[in-house]
Amino acid sequence: MENNQKYALITGGTAGIGHELAKLFAKDGYNLVLVSRNEYELARTQAELQDQYKIQVQTIAKDLMKMEAPFEVYKEVSDMGIKVDVLVNDAGQGVYGEFVDTDINREIDIIHLNIMAYVVLAKNFAQDMVIRGGGKILNVGSIAGEMPGPLQSVYHGTKAFVNSWSEAIRNELKDSNVSVTVLLPGATDTDFFDKADMTESKIVQEGSLSNPATVAKDGYDALMSGDDKIVSGLKNKAMVAMGNVMPDSIVAENMRKQQEPVNKK
Repeated sequence: MENNQKYALITGGTAGIGHELAKLFAKDGYNLVLVSRNEYELARTQAELQDQYKIQVQTIAKDLMKMEAPFEVYKEVSDMGIKVDVLVNDAGQGVYGEFVDTDINREIDIIHLNIMAYVVLAKNFAQDMVIRGGGKILNVGSIAGEMPGPLQSVYHGTKAFVNSWSEAIRNELKDSNVSVTVLLPGATDTDFFDKADMTESKIVQEGSLSNPATVAKDGYDALMSGDDKIVSGLKNKAMVAMGNVMPDSIVAENMRKQQEPVNKK
């Protein structure tokens, strides 16, 4: 195997959109570094991708909710002598319920995962990319970041950060040959809703969830084209457009109706 092959590092690469992105990179001949906290899922995905695509897959088992974890990921990759050509910040979770009732420690974990890990990994790898004269970063944001989300207030807030921050650092890096792309999916058929304890919500029970493979392809194509932002899916494009012209109070109320349990009286 040649040593000059490119490497993509993907957080959350063992399931959902991240796993579909890993397959797209592998198909295009990229070696991979996959980061997840589940060692069994990492080993399974490593074997699957190496066998199918004949590429090299390194795995790092880390819980990115922990403050030190993204720093440790960067050090381990550096110690392996791997130069990351593409960084994909995908890992993310939400918590469901009224803000006054939800567990603050769970929310702090989610802020670490959805914001801190993205920022630490992007800063470290972008610095290397600038020195080397090129690279790509894909941050998985969400259409949730374009609108307030009652019953998922912290998750929507973290994605608002990701969407805004991605556009800002893209501008800063515009003369460096390092591109930053943000992918904005809508509700997608992944284990996100199980982890957020919101499988009974109207958006899951009655909505048409996006296919993670379709979302990943949209993001991958936008990344490779050097685009700044891609909203995946026509319905989601329409939601964002509507949200931009309607008062936030109305958008929040509409979003709440989508998030409420279907059996709510």
